[in-house]
Amino acid sequence: MVHFGIGVSTAVSATAGTLRRAVQADRGGLDLITVSDHPYHADRLDAYAEIGVLLGKTERVSGLVSVTNLPTRPAAMLARTVTSLSALTGGRIVLGMGVGGLWDDIARLGFTKLTPGQAVRAFEEGIRLVKMLGGGGDPVTFDGEFHQVTDLAPAEEAVPPVWTGSVGPKSLAVTGRVADGWMPGHAADWLSERYRSSRPLIDKAAVDAGRDPAEIATVYNFPGRITAEPLARTRTDDGRWIGGSPEQWIEELTGAVLEHDAAGFVLFGPGGSAPDEAAVARWAEEIVPAVREALG
Repeated sequence: MVHFGIGVSTAVSATAGTLRRAVQADRGGLDLITVSDHPYHADRLDAYAEIGVLLGKTERVSGLVSVTNLPTRPAAMLARTVTSLSALTGGRIVLGMGVGGLWDDIARLGFTKLTPGQAVRAFEEGIRLVKMLGGGGDPVTFDGEFHQVTDLAPAEEAVPPVWTGSVGPKSLAVTGRVADGWMPGHAADWLSERYRSSRPLIDKAAVDAGRDPAEIATVYNFPGRITAEPLARTRTDDGRWIGGSPEQWIEELTGAVLEHDAAGFVLFGPGGSAPDEAAVARWAEEIVPAVREALG
């Protein structure tokens, strides 16, 4: 399955528009709505409070926190959160996981600053523990360097797929060992140097762990303009996507799936802003159906 979604705002001031965009995405047949997770900013909504409300307002679309700020959300409680959301929504949740990067901000919330190496080890432990705490089975005892639980019964609900936002070599290797999907950082796409240098690290780690790399989906945050008329150039000199007419988007995305194994696209506006109503309408009503049809 190729996933098509939109990113929506977490700004408190944009709440009314965000609710409308989520309903629009749901009625338009899209697969995903995504929100970012920056709980240290007072003018932003809490990501899991927001995604829970958005899923409650919709019927078919899935939700994704892209990506969960793991240092601020203990893994065992995160497992309870996502399995609860899955049970409440009929499985309409994907778990995005991140190492954490803005450590001064994270520390202002009262959490301990970790070194880069510690953060990656905590990230891998967190993913492993979350996956152990769903799907029923025997009680779990986990005595990790950063995460511990004792004789804790897993939720009966299965843990949703785990997609990461890994950037550095060590966290990319974690994705290869234990994750189900990857969203390249900085809105990098399939033609970027970031993708070309990063995806092989995921694939090697997967093989070394006895996994099939093809099982790890690559889903792209993809900002750009949707224009009425074709653009003379759809990419900048350094190769970054600008946008274009619906026909240009359809050609680009279809090629990304057929030639580069892309597994999904989350639409953002230029510069990474949340797309407006008109852009979401063209995405859901013109571009996505045509790409789906081209892919059969």
